[in-house]
Amino acid sequence: MHRRLMDRVNTAIEGYLPERRLFLKSDTETRFVRLRPVAQLLMLSGGAMLIGWTIIVSAIFFMDSIGSGSSRDQALREREVYEARLATLTADRDRRLAEAKAAEERYAVALRQVSSMQTELMASEERRRELETGIEVIQKTLRRAVAERDAARGELEALTVAAVGGTPAGRSEATENADLSQTVDFLTGALNATAEERDLMAVAADAARAETEELIYAQRLAEERNDEIFTQLEEAVTISMAPLDKMFSAAGLDPDDLIETVRRGYSGQGGTLGPLMPGAGPDGPADAAGRRAAAILEGLDRMNMYRIAAEKAPFAIPVKSSFRFTSGFGRRWGRLHAGVDLAGSYGTPVHATADGVVVKAGPMSGYGRLVEIRHEFGLSTRYGHLSDIDVSVGQRVSRGDRIGAMGNSGNSTGTHLHYEVRVNGDPKNPMTYIKAAKDVF
Repeated sequence: MHRRLMDRVNTAIEGYLPERRLFLKSDTETRFVRLRPVAQLLMLSGGAMLIGWTIIVSAIFFMDSIGSGSSRDQALREREVYEARLATLTADRDRRLAEAKAAEERYAVALRQVSSMQTELMASEERRRELETGIEVIQKTLRRAVAERDAARGELEALTVAAVGGTPAGRSEATENADLSQTVDFLTGALNATAEERDLMAVAADAARAETEELIYAQRLAEERNDEIFTQLEEAVTISMAPLDKMFSAAGLDPDDLIETVRRGYSGQGGTLGPLMPGAGPDGPADAAGRRAAAILEGLDRMNMYRIAAEKAPFAIPVKSSFRFTSGFGRRWGRLHAGVDLAGSYGTPVHATADGVVVKAGPMSGYGRLVEIRHEFGLSTRYGHLSDIDVSVGQRVSRGDRIGAMGNSGNSTGTHLHYEVRVNGDPKNPMTYIKAAKDVF
């Protein structure tokens, strides 16, 4: 039956591909090989497939060459953009810190000026009270002097009466006039002295009121200037914090938990901000300006904690040279592909994407030569199919440190890096972290 089917096929296509005979002649004999239509069709099909495969392979190779060049240029451009963005953010952060420090210094100067003004005001008020007390003392002295004068006059009259025979009529008119003149002179002098002291106290009180008004006006100007400075700093801190919050949230990391973890493990300079504020009590500054300044300093401290947390989380790309993504995260061939594949030249340097400790540096089934780094917050990263390993177990590495070179070890079909991010041992898509940081760094 198979032969009859072949005969039918040969008969059907014989009009297009007639039977050929290939003669092979030697000195003694001649032989020939029959090329029936089916055999010719198979030979032509095989040749066409071979030519087509050659064309496709050549096209793929040519496209990879073009793609590698464009990927390299794109990677360089993105790197320049990231570095420029990072430099801008760093300069902006330094500028905000300088503004905050200057505002804090101006605030301290204003507080000292207000304190000095309050001291002068209190001194003026004290002088006024002293003058009032002096007036009362003078009045009491005057009343006592008048009473003593009247008593002396009574005694003098009694003595005079006794001397002239017991009647006051014996006093001469000249004596009466002299006593009256002395009394008037004494009262006039006392009243003039009292009026002068009253005028001096009035002038001092007016000067104290004017000085008080100037101090209040200067204090109001200082408060308005500080309010404008605080408003600008608060807006700057809010604008700077928003992309960082978005980056951590997009990566599935809770910003508050990260800050608390970093604050517990941070050994750098700093601490509570309350003692930095003048007049701060155990519950913080008592006045509104002090509370606003403390909130700004707290925001700057939170930004610093964000910076430390960003260095400890894998937000960077492990390959800084030209590369291309060849496989993504997800199901592939019925099994989970737990990371992303980055293809490049053999020996391309591979860098740590965050600060951490090397927990694995050697061969591992399926991964070939592997480096695994444990980071903070339950995160870890894996770098597989390496050609060389430049770190050892227990070694601490920082973001950007070289840990190995791209290779083709393990279950691999070509030179590439297999990069994984794991949270508490569970694989996560590394592109989530890379894309989250793309708009920030």
